[in-house]
Amino acid sequence: MKVLHFDARFIRLDHHDGISRFSVELIKSLAKKVKVVAIIYDLRQLEHLPMDIEFVVLNNTQSPAELFIASKLNKLGATHVFSPMQIMGTAGRKYKLILTLHDLIYYRHRKPPQDLNFFVQLIWRTYHLSYLPQRLLLNRADAIATVSKTTKKLIEEYNLTKREVGVVYNAAPGKPASSARVMPTSKKLLYIGSFMPYKNVETLVKALGLLPEYELQLLSKIDDSRRLVLSQLAERVQAKIVFHSGVSDEEYTALLQEAFALVSASKDEGFGIPLVEAMQQGTPVVVSDLEIFNEVAGKAGKYFSTDNPVDFAKRISELEDKSIWTETSRLSIIQAKQFNWDSSAEFLLELFRKLG
Repeated sequence: MKVLHFDARFIRLDHHDGISRFSVELIKSLAKKVKVVAIIYDLRQLEHLPMDIEFVVLNNTQSPAELFIASKLNKLGATHVFSPMQIMGTAGRKYKLILTLHDLIYYRHRKPPQDLNFFVQLIWRTYHLSYLPQRLLLNRADAIATVSKTTKKLIEEYNLTKREVGVVYNAAPGKPASSARVMPTSKKLLYIGSFMPYKNVETLVKALGLLPEYELQLLSKIDDSRRLVLSQLAERVQAKIVFHSGVSDEEYTALLQEAFALVSASKDEGFGIPLVEAMQQGTPVVVSDLEIFNEVAGKAGKYFSTDNPVDFAKRISELEDKSIWTETSRLSIIQAKQFNWDSSAEFLLELFRKLG
């Protein structure tokens, strides 16, 4: 393979979501190993990519022109194409194609992302009523990538594709700390992520009512209605919470380096990049007992029953033992080393090599 065309049209223009960051970091690592041509729809997307990256400007993924993108790539002489999603148009394609399925969350939680237009949200809901549309999309590719063994198992369990499925792990930018952190005097517990119902932030707030010395720092942007609901709950249970309504990468790293733990009570996840980001800094993670969280955090994670605030409070209290906190910090750094973009890029290229 001389050239890899990478579908970079999911890079966001405002702030990264999981797929946007996945795209950016994977392109950076792939570009060290093979010539990459980024497929974009807006020149501003290049601001996140290497300065010397080659690119081609095509249509937005939500445009009807997506139906004909394969013919455009054929004319450009594309031989190998990767998309970090599964919706790329394929009619008449003449190149090797790997599509990506990150998770199956929206089959269990069907509310679509609210930044999509109404028409796309309608299609989204309809699409997730059955596994048939997913099978039809995935089987158009030559192979499928996913970001965890947990999702690979689910893809196989529901017979979503006849194609080979390879794991291209998600990761986090930066490198793990060289040694365990010193246990902080800070009693800050960090949460970063959306406030959709399945994220179950209410359980964290209820648990903070049982931990009067601690403060829950909610880092992500939040709309006024959700903020009011969580504020009223915090007042009822006498929990200390702080809304940041968004933080920069630098602020996020600084908060991780002083936090007592990063926390999540999510009922479902596709991966859990914040866990890796925290573990890189030697910050313990206290998270719901999900299969994917166990895959990502391993022995370094502290797990609690998803809807049980008392169980969460117990895990936090256990970490108050200095020796346990320090050992958890050490194990976190070791675990974080399993996830890096260079390895993920190599796994993807190996999947392409198998296709010829």
